[in-house]
Order: sequence, then C-alpha cells, then structure tokens
Amino acid sequence: MLEEEKKVGPKGQVVIPLVLRKALKIRPGSRVVFKLEDGRLILETPASDAVGVLESIAKKGSSVSEISPHVYEEELNARSV
Repeated sequence: MLEEEKKVGPKGQVVIPLVLRKALKIRPGSRVVFKLEDGRLILETPASDAVGVLESIAKKGSSVSEISPHVYEEELNARSV
C-alpha cells in the first residue's frame, strides 16, 4: 500500500503525489473519479470508454462517406499476400 500525507491549500486543492500519479497513470488532462465510501475518499481513474476513444479518433481523421466493396476486397487481398 502506498501512503503519503499532503496539506490542503487555501482553495481546497491537494497535489496528488508523483508516485501515486505514476501508479495510476494520471497525467495532465487525465480524468479522475472521486468517491466517498464509509468516510473514506477514493480516487480512481475512470473505466476506459473504448467507443468514446474510437469516436474521438474518427472525428480527427479525414471524412470517408462510402468505401466501394471492390476497393475493400482489393485491399484485403493485397494485405494477405
């Protein structure tokens, strides 16, 4: 178990210790979930949303309205050679 004591700042903020950020793979911009359970505050990384990740990747790429089935088959054949 990892444990480290930190002081709460005037704005109610606490810095997550580096060793804990590394263990949870928390980086700038990462999302975290806070839970209060039996008087304990629990910090977790959210479950991965594979569909959301793929949608964001697709939105960043170029738009493709339709792929010809023949082009698709030719591509598959070329990859299997």
